[in-house]
Amino acid sequence: MPDIVVMFFVLGVVAGVVRSDLSIPKAAYDILSLLLMLTIGLKGGMALHGSLNAALLIELAGVTLLGILIPLIVFPVVRYLVRLSLADSASLAAHYGSVSAGTFAVSLAYVEAHSLITGGQVTLYLVLLELPAIMLGLSLYRRFSRESTTATTSELRKTSGLWHETLTNRGVILLVGGVLIGWLYSPDAGESVTGLYTHAFKGILALFLLEMGLVAAETLRSLRWGHSRLIIFALAAPAALSCLGLVMAFWLGLPAGSAVILASLTASASYIAAPVAIRAAIPDANIGLAMLASLGLTFPFNVLIGIPLYHHLWGWLAG
Repeated sequence: MPDIVVMFFVLGVVAGVVRSDLSIPKAAYDILSLLLMLTIGLKGGMALHGSLNAALLIELAGVTLLGILIPLIVFPVVRYLVRLSLADSASLAAHYGSVSAGTFAVSLAYVEAHSLITGGQVTLYLVLLELPAIMLGLSLYRRFSRESTTATTSELRKTSGLWHETLTNRGVILLVGGVLIGWLYSPDAGESVTGLYTHAFKGILALFLLEMGLVAAETLRSLRWGHSRLIIFALAAPAALSCLGLVMAFWLGLPAGSAVILASLTASASYIAAPVAIRAAIPDANIGLAMLASLGLTFPFNVLIGIPLYHHLWGWLAG
């Protein structure tokens, strides 16, 4: 049987498919997503308490390298094999180079349920994979755009503003802030406050996934026969990209739990931070197409099939 939180995602999909009137108010969803980000940060920070060392910097550098490589791999694939426009190719490169916080939360619950050893620094993987991918996707669009070959002053200002918006969005602030608070206060010292969030993690995640199931079902309604190449890509990319995470985890000597989480992240695609950034910076990009691939297809694949698959692949790779 899959983890119980996954069944809440299935329930949301079923409710969406049968067009139930089930819905989670936007205000409630905003609170759930904020609590989820803060809890993930706190859990990671407390696990990091007293464990900072030079090896950690090498590990984080390796993860950042993945955030750079994945958009560079995805861009030519969707441009020449899926045959998308330049704007949509850059958009998908940013979405798939970036990561899904929802997938991270499910993979974290999975490794905890299977008692796999996990380093506290896995929370930092979210930020290190997300930021360079979004910026690189925008750079690829501007590099290959035929409209201009050089960056104008307004473009440079827009890029600077985008960096600020990306670095200061609420998800990044809560993740990084949670990590710092958790790191400063050990699990025992901060229990009076942090215990409330960490003990409720699975409950928060279950309700979050219920909403994600509803949204995924709604997104899938826009599927058309003309999207066949995109469908194949969105279902094949997670397994292929997870191999990059597994190989990097093996090279870095990560424990099983950290390896599964890294593979799940490299296999995921953003449906929160990247759409906001791309909509502002590449107005010609079809955000609905990216959401169809990332949230409608890749996210369900990872939640229902992918994460256990990556665990088995890691077992084979690590012997």
